[in-house]
Amino acid sequence: MSAKFDAKDFGKRLKTMLKVDFRRMFLTPTVYIMLGVSLALPILILVMTGFMGGTDPETGEQSAAMFTNVWQAIGSAGGGMSMDLTGMCNINLLYFLVAIFVCVFVGEDFRSGYAKNIFTVRSKKLDYITSKTVVLFTAAVGMFLLFFVGAMIGGSVAGLSFDLAAVGASAGGIVACMLSKIFFALVFVSIALTLACVGRQKVWLSVLCTLGAGMLLFTMIPMMTPLNAGVLNVILCVAGGALFAVGLGAISNVILNKTSLV
Repeated sequence: MSAKFDAKDFGKRLKTMLKVDFRRMFLTPTVYIMLGVSLALPILILVMTGFMGGTDPETGEQSAAMFTNVWQAIGSAGGGMSMDLTGMCNINLLYFLVAIFVCVFVGEDFRSGYAKNIFTVRSKKLDYITSKTVVLFTAAVGMFLLFFVGAMIGGSVAGLSFDLAAVGASAGGIVACMLSKIFFALVFVSIALTLACVGRQKVWLSVLCTLGAGMLLFTMIPMMTPLNAGVLNVILCVAGGALFAVGLGAISNVILNKTSLV
């Protein structure tokens, strides 16, 4: 009976915490800035690089590799890490944007005194970490979906090809690719949340540490989330995201219990 009561009590606390966090997030200008950037970024990249492409009239040589297909803004089918423009300026940039948003959002909790107040009057550390993981992952999902929409708009404006076969992909592969990328974002959310708990008010410190950690994982993203992704890629990203969320969530809980909240 005691275990059942505890589980029910945790569910009630988490539900309340989620309501508070979702309300706070949607009242925060930063989330709208990040969502707006996610939508505008692919449009700017695809349209501006379209003006840069072409053949040099003097030498007759083709300019540096540019976007010729809209799906290049989402990824590549090979699963390898390309160092050209199409390999660096694509949807994978969002992982760093997500990490920055997590650090800023959590840092504001500690800077404003909200975190100390919430732990004092109504919530436990585990409730806070669980709620933040869910809420921030939801924001990450929105950012990735808006980038996809922006890529479609930018590709249309730039007159790029939408031919899936040209990049070795299929409609099913694109869906699996996007799902893989979205669930892999949970890895970055978890890392950033843990480091934000370490840095607390020092947002600059948590951002630098998170970006450094993210760089170590950046080369894995094309391999885990290629354009021709399948069910296995989605499963691996779901499993990896869940493991990081649970493991780093537990570490974050310990950090908050062992350190000062101010």
